[in-house]
Amino acid sequence: MFKKIIFKTLIFCFALASIAQSSESGGMPQLNPEFWVSQIFWLILTFGIMFVVLSKLILPKISKNLETRKSQILENIETAEKQREQSENKIKEYEKLIFENKIEAKNYFNEIRQKVLGDIAKKKQVLDNQIEKELKEVEKEINELKEKAPEKINKIAIETSTDLIKHLIGTEVNNSSISTIVEDISIKNKDKYYGV
Repeated sequence: MFKKIIFKTLIFCFALASIAQSSESGGMPQLNPEFWVSQIFWLILTFGIMFVVLSKLILPKISKNLETRKSQILENIETAEKQREQSENKIKEYEKLIFENKIEAKNYFNEIRQKVLGDIAKKKQVLDNQIEKELKEVEKEINELKEKAPEKINKIAIETSTDLIKHLIGTEVNNSSISTIVEDISIKNKDKYYGV
């Protein structure tokens, strides 16, 4: 590359010299042919030194820096790729963990639900048993009242009839005759009034 630049510079110098030869001998000293040899010598010396300095000192440092940058960029790309893979793996692990926790939570919820439903069923059974027991007791009491009711009604009817007749007639009546009448009436109307 630098050889091409030097070569083009030399061609340009010779072209310039040929133009200067055709011009007048007076004027600018750079265009005077008697100074050309020294000018060409210094031009070659200057560009030669510049070429050596560039090719041996500066360009190796630049190429070394470029190689270092290239290797660092490749290393950074490789590190970024590894980190991307690690982050993808972490995301997969996180999603798996979330999925497992969802399943575990669902199972736990179902267990709790079954337990609560079982407790509710047990309490309902206990409550149904208590209600059934109380209903049986109430039915028993009602049946006892039904059985005792005619006797109490008869007793009340006898007392009331005795008091009523006593008030109407003014004398006391025999309780046995009134009780016989009341018992006859209650036996006749037993089905009608007591549902027995």
